[in-house]
Amino acid sequence: MAYSHEDQERIEGLAAWWKQYGNAITIVLTAVLVAAGATKAWQYYQQKQASQAADLYALLQQVQSGGDAAKINDAAQLLTAGYPSSGYAPRAALIAAQADVQAGNNKRAIQNLQWIIDHAKETEMHDVARLRISGILLDEGKYDEALRTLSTGHGKAFAGLYLDRKGDIQVAAGKIAEAKLSYQEAIDKLSKSNNYFNIVQMKLDALGVSD
Repeated sequence: MAYSHEDQERIEGLAAWWKQYGNAITIVLTAVLVAAGATKAWQYYQQKQASQAADLYALLQQVQSGGDAAKINDAAQLLTAGYPSSGYAPRAALIAAQADVQAGNNKRAIQNLQWIIDHAKETEMHDVARLRISGILLDEGKYDEALRTLSTGHGKAFAGLYLDRKGDIQVAAGKIAEAKLSYQEAIDKLSKSNNYFNIVQMKLDALGVSD
């Protein structure tokens, strides 16, 4: 096919332009395609990871029903070690800690709860873990250490529960006047619609103070 002089100039101009910029354009386009492919691959990987973590959590719940703390810890570790960034991992550690307490293994329970504090992305899980640790320390008579655990910052939703636990520790330590103040503060933080409100009120009343 014969080209006119103008067509020939356009073709030569395009060829020259492509020779100068074509390689760079190809690199950019290739990078875009690779990035898009990587994004899809990452999304697939995340979905697969989430699915596997969910399956392991379901397995843990089955093992939990057996009440064997050692087996529960083994099942929980599959999540904490294999899928530490998943939302299932801290919940698995919480289940393991509960089993440990029931089995009388407070040391391992605290280790599981500390894992939550160190690794969980949800700050609410940190608050739950510290509350549980303070309860274990209370049972062990380590009152000062239990109070220090509660002194760490926590979410507003946990303010009433933390103050209530603080009161429990103070009662056990014989600091009744301080306990009364803590229970009263807890009541002030808790909504009257919260079932726990009445429990704290009963504790306060038992110390000789009524609202």
